[in-house]
Amino acid sequence: MVTADTDRFIADLQDLRRIGTFKTGVDRPTYGEADMEARRWLMARMTEVGLTPEIDGIGTVIGRHQAPGPKLLVGSHIESQTEAGWLDGAYGVVAGIALARAGLAVDVIAFADEEGHYGPFLGSRSFTGLLGDEEIDALANRTHGKPLRQALSEAGLAGKPRIRLEPGRYRAFLEAHIEQGTTLETADHQIGVVTGIVAIWQYRIRFQGQQDHAGGTTMIERRDAGLAAVRTLAWVDAEFPKHCGERTVWTCGGITLRPGDPHIIPGEAEVIFQFRDISEDVLARLDALLRRAVRESNRRDRTVATLEVVGQSKPALCDVDVQRAFVAAAEALTPGRWTSLPSGAGHDAQYMAPRLPTGMLFVPSIGGISHHWSEDTKPEDLAMGLRVLAAAAGDLLRGPGRAV
Repeated sequence: MVTADTDRFIADLQDLRRIGTFKTGVDRPTYGEADMEARRWLMARMTEVGLTPEIDGIGTVIGRHQAPGPKLLVGSHIESQTEAGWLDGAYGVVAGIALARAGLAVDVIAFADEEGHYGPFLGSRSFTGLLGDEEIDALANRTHGKPLRQALSEAGLAGKPRIRLEPGRYRAFLEAHIEQGTTLETADHQIGVVTGIVAIWQYRIRFQGQQDHAGGTTMIERRDAGLAAVRTLAWVDAEFPKHCGERTVWTCGGITLRPGDPHIIPGEAEVIFQFRDISEDVLARLDALLRRAVRESNRRDRTVATLEVVGQSKPALCDVDVQRAFVAAAEALTPGRWTSLPSGAGHDAQYMAPRLPTGMLFVPSIGGISHHWSEDTKPEDLAMGLRVLAAAAGDLLRGPGRAV
């Protein structure tokens, strides 16, 4: 069984944590000064462990192992959400460095902008050929509006080629990550073997009523778009539990009333709504149910409701053989303190799964907190995650599988 240096691993995590420090977390938005300093830090660590580092034209950093034969690709991302946690993404990248230090034939990758400051999963979509130049030209920062092309130029990345997945080089892609939920902590488990990454189906529901005076318009005359929106959401929340899966979640992420004045009956309302599950059958059932909710609104209320699909991704299932390697390593190293579970959050692994056998490994998040500066994980759980990852990686490299 491969042995990794867990003390050095945690020391490296703490060293990276000092770049862009915010309270007990970090603030490293993509292509900002702290983010680029972190990428330079990572390239120096890659060199130390014998990898050949490169940064590409979208900001992805890769360190290539020079030994012949099939390898594993290991990594995640190192930029952060605003004023966020120190482990989200960074855990998986620094774990890759630890595997290389332990002598395993791995390439280590830190994909750019997994957090979506300029666009969704820019690095992994570019790496797998899903990001075109036209999209890069059109994208801008979601907060301050800076064009992506300008940000790339200011970061010194303009004109650099973009790295592509090299066919035949890898047996699998492995991503270690904090759970960002409470399942592992609640069960006192140290390891989560991810079965797949849920799909996110997102919608915009618009309600058209009649703007009017809040005092002079009787209740029987009203065409209140705001109340129609609320009634529809209440109907959905009552009906979804009858048709959902074991780990289905749904969220109303935004309600906009126009004109938004307390003295005016809303003439328009807009709802942003999403649900997530790993089962395509469940997703299809809930899609049909949401469409029924809109029909019910049009039957019940004196408003017109319309439904627009914003996005419907596909679930990304993790490779069965990679899961078996994780399970065997977890049972050997922390018997009975592991479980299998889907990921409710999106990860770069979902774009790698259609191209390579892919596996994800979770360690607990204290209190389930993530995307906040108080995010944390116990040191012993950080270390155990690395041990399991290293043992599984060693088995996968020794096994009969071929590079794809």
